[in-house]
Amino acid sequence: MKFRQLVVATAVACAPIAVAQPAQAQAAAPAAAQKLTFPGDAALWTVAIKPDKTAAFEQIMTRVREALAKSNEPAKQRQAAGWKVMKIEKPMPDGNIAYVHMINPVVPDADYTVMQILYDAFPDERQALYDTYREAFAANLSLATGKVAVDLAPTAPAVASR
Repeated sequence: MKFRQLVVATAVACAPIAVAQPAQAQAAAPAAAQKLTFPGDAALWTVAIKPDKTAAFEQIMTRVREALAKSNEPAKQRQAAGWKVMKIEKPMPDGNIAYVHMINPVVPDADYTVMQILYDAFPDERQALYDTYREAFAANLSLATGKVAVDLAPTAPAVASR
């Protein structure tokens, strides 16, 4: 998914909705949601989180880790193994806090949509998870994906052959 599509998909996912019971939210969810996939070997995806909601965001990402780890799907377990989230120490000029999702290696064709991962694993908590994420999220800032050009690990070839 290109960055512009990512921004639109996230804006739609984070748009305010009428408060509904989890079953109603499930029924209102679009049947064919877009997947967030990344081309290349690695991805750096930066988001802005409201400064008073960093603990809530980190709780959401901890639940993503739980969801991926408890899955019986090997692809989801590989996603968890290669996905880290770094908190930037210095607040941005607007006061928001930047978090960088560092994904290496990218699992080809895997869906990295945070809310979809949570919805699949915790269907009875859909509304609460959505509300927590929506309240914490401020903006998508950037997305960079690509092939690894040089791997500096001692056991890796000096130049990737791709």
